[in-house]
Amino acid sequence: MMKTIIAAYSGVLRVSGTKCEWEEAVVGTRIGTGSSILSALQDLSWLSKSKVEKQLQIISVLQWVLTFLVMGVGCTVILMYILCTDCWVIAAVYLVWLVFDWNTPKKGGRRSQWVRNWVIWRYFRDYFPIRLVKTHNLLTNRNYIFGYHPHGIMGLGAFCNFSTEATGVGQKFPGIRPYLATLAGNFRMPILRDYLMSGGICPVNRDSIDYILSKNGSGNAIVIVVGGAAESLNCMPGKNSVTLKNRKGFVKLALRHGADLVPVYSFGENEVYKQVIFEEGSWGRWVQKKFQKYIGFAPCIFHGRGLFSSNTWGLLPYSKPITTVVGEPITVPKVDHPSQKEIDFYHCMYVSSLIRLFDKYKTKFGLPETEVLDIN
Repeated sequence: MMKTIIAAYSGVLRVSGTKCEWEEAVVGTRIGTGSSILSALQDLSWLSKSKVEKQLQIISVLQWVLTFLVMGVGCTVILMYILCTDCWVIAAVYLVWLVFDWNTPKKGGRRSQWVRNWVIWRYFRDYFPIRLVKTHNLLTNRNYIFGYHPHGIMGLGAFCNFSTEATGVGQKFPGIRPYLATLAGNFRMPILRDYLMSGGICPVNRDSIDYILSKNGSGNAIVIVVGGAAESLNCMPGKNSVTLKNRKGFVKLALRHGADLVPVYSFGENEVYKQVIFEEGSWGRWVQKKFQKYIGFAPCIFHGRGLFSSNTWGLLPYSKPITTVVGEPITVPKVDHPSQKEIDFYHCMYVSSLIRLFDKYKTKFGLPETEVLDIN
């Protein structure tokens, strides 16, 4: 009986052998298809959350770099081109509106909290990353002039901290409206001027600053990058040097308006780009100073990392941490016609306060205890 059953079973296996082989082949095909899909998904590993965020960070920084370098000229050229096409009415209407709106930058601009809170600025912040450190409270019944140091190549820390809400400046200093002051020439460029004003950026000229500090109520903070173009010519990684010794105009403005002075130092601002430094007396430095004198900015030969690799050269800044520390305010009285002695006195107080701020926080942000802030 057992033999019969075994024989019958063997017979089924023989008869069904081809079918079994076919089913095995089908299963093998299915397994192979699943492996191919898994392999394809592994090839798309760059779509992981962290890598997507990194790509968004790169895009957010790149758009600002291009805005800084070419948006003004680019928009002007495009506007002129549109005037020569069938769509000339659009450009003409904008130019008419521009004439009527010409003085808006001098009157506090046209700030947009919506633009300041764009998500793109948070990706911009996280690329480096950028942090804002508060050391003292600021009274809302006073006005302030923040002296920002150092300039760096593009003042990336100044922009992120005071022209966006990415680092929470509005939450850390409630009731204070920061205005980052930059070259007045930027506000002569179509479209760019509106983009800058939306972030609370204003021209760094007397008319604009006088208006904000005298006709715009209290709780205003003008952020002036004191070293300006001259300081940018000497910035390089590992160097902590500010152009301040003979920069006293911002102190005079503070006295005329009774605005408190606040030293601000950005650790890491000089680390994000490398540039060619021309020696004093060289032809390169002569060209830079001529540009600075007649145009208001000094062209720098600099580079960061490439778009696709940190090992290549490009326009993207290196992702180095930038930490901006806002120091203790210096109370300044209102003096309509300050004397040179008064200006020198408060300038000396400001310099001493900036050095103390630097010395207090330098070791917390990666500098050795022996590091000294050079005042030029």
